[in-house]
Amino acid sequence: MIPAPFTYKRASSVDEAVDLVARDGEDAKFLAGGHSLLPLMKLRLAVPQTLVDIGRLGELSYIRDEGDHIAVGAATTHGELASSGLLGRDLPLLAHAAGQVGDPQVRHCGTIGGSLAHADPAADLPAVVLALDATLVARGPAGSREIAAADFFRGLFETALEPGELLTEIRIGKPAAPGWAFQKFTKRAIDWAIVGVAVQGGRVALVNMDQTPVRAVAVESALADGAAPAEAAAHAAAGTSPSEDLNATRAYREHLARVLVRRALEAAQAAG
Repeated sequence: MIPAPFTYKRASSVDEAVDLVARDGEDAKFLAGGHSLLPLMKLRLAVPQTLVDIGRLGELSYIRDEGDHIAVGAATTHGELASSGLLGRDLPLLAHAAGQVGDPQVRHCGTIGGSLAHADPAADLPAVVLALDATLVARGPAGSREIAAADFFRGLFETALEPGELLTEIRIGKPAAPGWAFQKFTKRAIDWAIVGVAVQGGRVALVNMDQTPVRAVAVESALADGAAPAEAAAHAAAGTSPSEDLNATRAYREHLARVLVRRALEAAQAAG
């Protein structure tokens, strides 16, 4: 498939990128790694008239220790996350999960900001930032604002970003509890997860179990009440609405959620 015609513009700074998109309104899109947007354009499910390339903006690519939290630039690639010694030490859940995304080509080009802004419930990193209780920073024509990860994902491919806003940074507090785990079930290693789970301390987030990444609140409540991993994991599908497709029925996804949550909780408990 061939995308519809569009105008390509390369921004030299975040301010210029925001300004360029503001000029063209809702018909303009930001382009970073392109692994989420370009396939949609080829299928003509997305038909932007203008693409503003932010992929070479060094000011959006970094991993910094800010004392009580780690700041990650939105254009940081999955590969950079996976190989970061700082993340490996202080946020191993994020480093490990980023290393499981797609294949080496995807990890080399795809960015954390692109994954989060695309808001695919089958993607790994949206659930990871939920489990890490991250704060997302967006910049638009009116300036910068912070959005809690719990408030960021609004629906299928829908986020709290306003038209013209650019996701610039992810801020993640250093976990007080050391236990973490990431589990996912795929047909092939490079495929989207049929179901996945991210655990950090007492927080549990699910991949591909609803129209958005979701917290497994029933599991978290059971853990807070002192339930063992197997007992808490029995509630993994509670309150979710997984889809049915060629890969799995709803019942199968619910079963996978219970199995993977149990494994993840046991692994997090052993790591803690």
